Order: sequence, then C-alpha cells, then structure tokens
Amino acid sequence: MTDEQHVDDEGNLGDVAPGFMDAADHSIREGIQGYLMGFVLAALLTVASFLMLHTNLIWSPGIAVALVVLAIAQIGVHLVFFLHLTTAPDNTNNVLALAFGILIVVLIIGGSIWIMNHLDERMMPMDQMTQTDR
Repeated sequence: MTDEQHVDDEGNLGDVAPGFMDAADHSIREGIQGYLMGFVLAALLTVASFLMLHTNLIWSPGIAVALVVLAIAQIGVHLVFFLHLTTAPDNTNNVLALAFGILIVVLIIGGSIWIMNHLDERMMPMDQMTQTDR
C-alpha cells in the first residue's frame, strides 16, 4: 500500500489527497466545520480590510501596511483551511512547490519593476522628444 492510499472501515482502498492522510480520522461534520471556520475567518478579514479604509483608528500612512498584514493573514487562512497545507511530513513537496511558486512570482514582478524603473531613468524627457528637428 502506498502513502496515497487508505483502507476504510469496510476494507475499501480509497485515494486520499497528499497532506490529508488522516482523512479517515475526521468525520464529514468535522470537515464541514473546518471549511465553515475558514470561510468565517476569510470573511472577517475581508470586512476588516474594507473597514480599515474608513476608520480613524489607524494613522493614514499606516493603512497600506495594515492592508498588507490582513492580506497575508488571509493567504494563511486559505492555505490552512482550504488547501489543507500543514506542517505534516507528507506536505513537504506541497510547501516546496508553494515556496518555488512564490519565488518565481517575486522574481517576475520585481524584475519587471526593476526593468521599468531602469527604462524610465534612461528615457529622454518628453519635451525634448517633441522638439526634434524642427
């Protein structure tokens, strides 16, 4: 029997998603409760981010930082409650794939911003571009 297969109470061999090997230990009710808890947390974080813009409790320049923190928290909620990404030993490949994906996205976005900034510095001012050979 491989790590991706599980025998249920009737002796049936069923496939279980990687990272969720203890699926037989959880009832349907516990699974639904987990999804509902994730939904409630995600909804609360979304509402908090919208309310963040309309409050005077946070210093105006700090609103961007607060929104980034709430966004990172929401990413964590989605990873844990909906994608079932945990620290279990059978999740190592999933975590490495996620880290590699984040690295690629950061490199693409950071490289694009770097290139656009470099091109902007090297570009001739617009008033000089319009005054060519008159």
